[in-house]
Amino acid sequence: MKRKFRLRRSNDFKRVRQSGKSFTHPFVVLSVLSNEEGQLRIGITASKAVGSAVDRNRAKRRLRAVVDGLLPRMQAGWDVVLIARKPVLTADFEDLTQSVLELLTRAHVIVENGTRFDDRA
Repeated sequence: MKRKFRLRRSNDFKRVRQSGKSFTHPFVVLSVLSNEEGQLRIGITASKAVGSAVDRNRAKRRLRAVVDGLLPRMQAGWDVVLIARKPVLTADFEDLTQSVLELLTRAHVIVENGTRFDDRA
């Protein structure tokens, strides 16, 4: 995922978690909040409940790979936080992609028809 699309600051993560809307799945928790900047920013995190540092990093890498594939379909103007849950480590990649896609669709971040997000901006 390109640096300009990343949510980096701890305050941004907290703002999205506290003020945003959350959607849950056994693999991942999704929190979304619209932003005034009109740009898509995504943050991915995993708590110690997921496992060791190796497991947490693996979970984040898997979620980044899923988001990279879905990025062209995502709508601009959102701050998105994905929080990994322990089953993300053993989930089939296709199931993980489908679950994230389902959550993003429920949150109205995925654009099915009409204007799409342009990652060249």
